[in-house]
Amino acid sequence: MSKKVSALDMPDVPMGQLPEHLNRQRTRVTCNADAPIHTDAVHYSGAYSLMGVDNSMGLEKFSKNFKVEIVRLSEDEIEFDMIGIDASLANAFRRILIAEIPTMAIEKVLMVNNTSLIADEVLSHRLGLIPLDADPRLFEYLSENDVPNERNTIVYKLEVSCKKDSPRNTVKTNQLKWLPNGSELEMATLDKSAKVKSYTSFSCSQDSLPEISKKPLGVKHDDIIIAKLGPGQAIELEAHAVKGIGKVHAKWSPVASAWYRMLPEVVLLTEVKGQDAEKLVNKCPVNVFDIEDLGHGDKKAIVANPRACTLCRECIRGVNEELVELGRVKHHFIFTIESTGALSPEELFIEAVKILEEKCDRLLSELS
Repeated sequence: MSKKVSALDMPDVPMGQLPEHLNRQRTRVTCNADAPIHTDAVHYSGAYSLMGVDNSMGLEKFSKNFKVEIVRLSEDEIEFDMIGIDASLANAFRRILIAEIPTMAIEKVLMVNNTSLIADEVLSHRLGLIPLDADPRLFEYLSENDVPNERNTIVYKLEVSCKKDSPRNTVKTNQLKWLPNGSELEMATLDKSAKVKSYTSFSCSQDSLPEISKKPLGVKHDDIIIAKLGPGQAIELEAHAVKGIGKVHAKWSPVASAWYRMLPEVVLLTEVKGQDAEKLVNKCPVNVFDIEDLGHGDKKAIVANPRACTLCRECIRGVNEELVELGRVKHHFIFTIESTGALSPEELFIEAVKILEEKCDRLLSELS
């Protein structure tokens, strides 16, 4: 960015273009040493109409400018850039990822025996937070009037004990056993002549279903500690998992974290050489700056990794404020999704897009 000049001394710009300072206010957040400025987005379509600049957002314009670029992808995490969108839309994706994509989680625990130090309620809560390795798209929601069956319920069994003369036993998630035929516990009844019923009504075994037989249902991580048993203690229970969303309870949230930040922009306003360059490089805790050797003992500071900038603003405090300019690109978001394991991170993003599309269709239907 050039030095500040009076409005009267600014050069004329052709019709259909914005002056440099207005274009920066429109597209950047400027981070000063005390506080950021120009944080609001300009939404009014006629904001720059006198200068011949169209600020409206139509479908054709959005489709032309919008891009998604994947930066990093692993089994449980994805980082990608969303370019050409407003913060409100980026936040809509974040909220959908956290609260509206369904997963399977343990909802009901039938406690047969628990002599451990953990109370039944606390143990049930811990079980509910265990990530399950089950694709929620293969299951239906269980309503109050529905009977638990092979299409809406997954049943797990935990039966562990610690002998009296044995050392303490650590109970982990790998000891949760999937029951493909449903509940093995019988419902209590006062009518002895009545047919004995279990807590589920499976018409077939879940491992006989084609979509489930390819990948047996289980837990995502085998080494999560559920409880620790002392000598003579035991736990026997049955856990029923159903489909739900994070809006109802956090245990159904498919992400450990889903967050975004605007792309940092770091600009050196003047050349920083010699000792000043070294001081600037040492000031940054995340190594945004580096030293470039110019030869003959000369060196200068360069911006090597602006993406890593956290805007701690250490580099613009004190004497460096006139040397460095920090900002954020308003319509460029660095998005990170960390999955709990039920769905891969890239599948979570696709599901979030589908849900947002359904919301838009529902809104258009209501308006018409």
